[in-house]
Formats: sequence, structure tokens, C-alpha cells
Amino acid sequence: MSNYTEEKGIVIVGGGICGLATALALHKKGIESVVLEKAESIRAAGSAIGIFTNGWYALDQLGLANQLRQKAILLKGFRDIEFNNPKEQEVPMGNGELRCLKRSDLVQTLADSLPNETIRFGCHIVSAKFDPINSQPLLHLQDGSVIKPKVVIGCDGVNYVVSELIGLKPTNLFASCAVRGFTNYPSGHGFSNEFLRIRKNNIILGRLPVDNYLVHWFVGRPGTSSDLRVSKDPELIRESTIESINDFPPECVEMVKKCDLNEVSLTNLRYRPPLDILLGNFRKGTVIVAGDVMHVWGPYIGQGGAAALEDGIVLARNLAQAMCKKRGTTADGNQVTQERIGKAMDQFVKERRMRLFMMSLNTYILGRLLEASSPLTKFVLIVGLILFFSNSLGHSQHNCGPL
Repeated sequence: MSNYTEEKGIVIVGGGICGLATALALHKKGIESVVLEKAESIRAAGSAIGIFTNGWYALDQLGLANQLRQKAILLKGFRDIEFNNPKEQEVPMGNGELRCLKRSDLVQTLADSLPNETIRFGCHIVSAKFDPINSQPLLHLQDGSVIKPKVVIGCDGVNYVVSELIGLKPTNLFASCAVRGFTNYPSGHGFSNEFLRIRKNNIILGRLPVDNYLVHWFVGRPGTSSDLRVSKDPELIRESTIESINDFPPECVEMVKKCDLNEVSLTNLRYRPPLDILLGNFRKGTVIVAGDVMHVWGPYIGQGGAAALEDGIVLARNLAQAMCKKRGTTADGNQVTQERIGKAMDQFVKERRMRLFMMSLNTYILGRLLEASSPLTKFVLIVGLILFFSNSLGHSQHNCGPL
């Protein structure tokens, strides 16, 4: 076991979408960072991610949009089908942009764009605390070594090491779970280039083509006592999913039957309550959280990945303003005071809070609507959607601004 202590400038905990996007955004501003990733290689679990217009704005700032556009076809809009309602709702994208990217394509492209040695794999942080002498954060790794960074950005999702350090409340569980997967059609799937959502009672099925041959799909359904056992066996996941959608259109059932078992997954859905996002404290000293650890929500509006990209842009922009070359400071922030860094982090939270609150409220209402059994509860939730989210694509038009 090593007792080695290493001093660093900016350390990002977690090599997912938000962690890598933040590192790349900082790099483009001339600021070095180190990403500590627990896994031994790039982690790309989660099948695919729908990226709307706002996400492409962020990817443009990172210089990756054109490259990633080649990996997914343009989807022309939404089509919502409610089994108990004879009318279908179609929402065209208009001037907006929606593409369904494989998560592995997005994460790998982000990682490949970073300088060598930026990502350190196999770095398992077992605890984090503040130095009692100078309030500087200390990260204790499983191998016994200690990293002493000036700035910590927690993008470690549900692992909570950094969120516990700043006293952030734990997230909650929906009563629903999500099954996600890919299905490949060697001769072409023949589906329209659209995001299809079908609802029946408390089950929702979504289908998004990635290209002319590959389709990403998800099923949201109530959780059961057997989910923990089922989640460990891809065949059981497929069988239980087919059973839950057995009376959906035959093409949807067949799609799940033909899925790639290596890519199918079942996860419980977590969320941070909207009021926690509106009122929560996401920074302590020079430690801050971003991405899912800050605002995890259900997948109901398809904004998890894009919101993480936005976080990276806005956080890097504010940190760069605090760490610019003036008043005797250096580009890597060696002489930048904790106070200036803290103010930059507070500005990031201020810029993001209301947007994140509104998206979390939207997903919270949709998630509760999927779970509700009382007609009165459903009515109240539907009224809430009409009052606050009459424009179902309004969240996708946001521009997080230049890097």
C-alpha cells in the first residue's frame, strides 16, 4: 500500500459524459485537469442517448458536433400514442435537431479528444475530506495514496463520494424501472426517422433509430420484487420486458425479442427532488458537483446527457474566468484564491439552477403520472404539465452559451 501524496490543480471525479465534457471544456480554455475514473477503461453503459438541439449547441462548443453527427441520423420529430386515446400526437422538430447517439460513441469521442494522461483509470476513491489546516480537499484512494487537489469537481453519478463531502442529500428512487437496449436489423428496420413513444396504463415504450439498421429502445414499467434478480441476467430482462409489453404493437414486441443481449440492461430510476435542486447547496469550499450527481432525473424528456454536456460548458466557462492570467495569477490556477474559485462555482450554480429545476420538475411530473393509479392524482399531474410544460420541446431550445 502506498502512502504517496500528490498535489493537483483540478481533479474531476468520474469519467462519464459530464466529467469528460468538463475536462475537454477546461482543456479548450487552456486549463489542465485530471479525471479519476474507477473503472479500468472507458465506461459506456446505458445503450444510447437522445441529443436534442441544446446538446448539439454544447457539442459545437466542444468542437465535436460535426464528427458525432456522422454517427446518427437526423430524427424529424415525435409521435406519441396513448392506447386509451384514439388520437396520436405528432410534434415536428422544425428547426430543432434530434439524433440518437450510442453512448459509447459519445463517451469515446470525448475521451479521444483529451490530451494523453488526462484520464486515470482504476482510481477508486474510498473517502474524501477537507484538510483541517487549510480546508483543501483530500482524496484517499484504494491503493493508499492521497491526492490533494485545489479544486474537485464531482461527476461520479450515484457513487456519492463527493456529494457526501459537501453534505448533499441522497437521491430518491422512483417506483419504476427502465429497460434499455439495441436491436439491429441487417436488412434495414424500415421505421420512420422519429422518436416514437407509446403509453398504456403505467408502461411506456420508446423507439429511436440510430441509423438505418440500428434502433435504440427503452421500456419504463413499474418495479417488481424480482428486478434485482432479473437485472443480472440479460435473457430474464428480455423475457420480463416482452411479458410487460405483450399487448403492444407486434413490431415493438418483435423488436425486443430480437434485441442484442450484450447491450440490454435493467436499472432502477433515481431522481433528485425538484425542490432539492431549487434549494440545495452544490458547493463547499472548492468542491462542487455537476451532472447526474447534481440533478439525476428520470429519462422521460431525454435530457440527461445533454444537461451533463451543458454543465461542462458552463462550469468550465466560469472557472476559466476566475483562473485567467491577470493580477498575478497563472493559467493553471496555482495562485488563484479559494475565494475566487468559490465565486466562480457559485456563478455556475446560479446560471444552472432554474433550468435544472424546470427540467427536473418536468421529469418528476411525468414519472409520477406513469406511476399514478388515482384518477384525481392523474388529473392534477396532467394539469401541471399543461400549465408549466405546454411546449413539450421547449427545454430543447436552450443555448448554454459560448465556451
